[in-house]
Amino acid sequence: MSVIYNRVALIGLGLIAGSMAHAMRESGLAGEIIGHARSEATRDIAREIGLCDRICDSAAEAVAGADLVVLAVPVGAMGQVAAEIAPHLAPGATVTDVGSVKQAVIDAVGPHIPEGVHFIPGHPLAGTEHSGPRSGFASLFRNRWWLLTPLPGADPQATDRLSGLIAAMGAKTDRMEPGHHDLVLAVTSHAPHLIAYTMVGVADHLRRVTDEEVIQYSAAGFRDFTRIAASDPTMWRDVFLHNREATLDILGRFTEELFVLQRAIRMGDGDQLFDYFSRTRAIRRGIIEAGQDTEAPDFGRTPGAKP
Repeated sequence: MSVIYNRVALIGLGLIAGSMAHAMRESGLAGEIIGHARSEATRDIAREIGLCDRICDSAAEAVAGADLVVLAVPVGAMGQVAAEIAPHLAPGATVTDVGSVKQAVIDAVGPHIPEGVHFIPGHPLAGTEHSGPRSGFASLFRNRWWLLTPLPGADPQATDRLSGLIAAMGAKTDRMEPGHHDLVLAVTSHAPHLIAYTMVGVADHLRRVTDEEVIQYSAAGFRDFTRIAASDPTMWRDVFLHNREATLDILGRFTEELFVLQRAIRMGDGDQLFDYFSRTRAIRRGIIEAGQDTEAPDFGRTPGAKP
């Protein structure tokens, strides 16, 4: 493959940015990859492992001369970072982000983007429970969706160029209206994460079950909850605070469904439970058929393989 961007600046050096660096380097998609992280310890690790061609101590220095800037920081920090880098962005550059919420990011970042710079919000639907500069790997995005939410009047050439980079890293791209994105992700990601955190919290507070029993006898269901609940707490705090309405809407619907199941169990209504579980089982089959997971256990991972 050929170079798509001459200089890419990654602001934030966690799982997503690290995986982008590996994927771009593996396929020769960027002439130069520059990185910055707020934490000095993170910058030191990134230098140690050679994550980028150059690691800068400030975001302003990192974005200088870049034709693509990727904001890979928690949603709550997007506005502050955008304000910091705005005076240093090159004319004609593209700024994108990888936040799990889109409307709040647009509201926070958009006002800081100078005239002549293209802001194209994005969200890769890929990840693991791991974080930090050592967690990234080149294949993270392969066959995963990467949603873009271009603003009205967005430059089509800049959007197509970014889509080309995403496709070259192995992902499938789609475009979506920001508010609809936030509702879809509340269903598919945000509410499930909150439920997982809650279930692990319930086990922690259920004193009739010891910690040793929870850990030693975790069946697949609870074990998978703990995997989800191990995700970065800063990121998920910001997701829920910045996608509040959609998440509360979905959680309200979840509570209604839970009451229906509670009543069926209480009344011994096996037919209703069987019909309900049969319908929801079909969703799992659809996910497998869409290539977004496999029938193998442990979320399709090979035991001992890198996540």
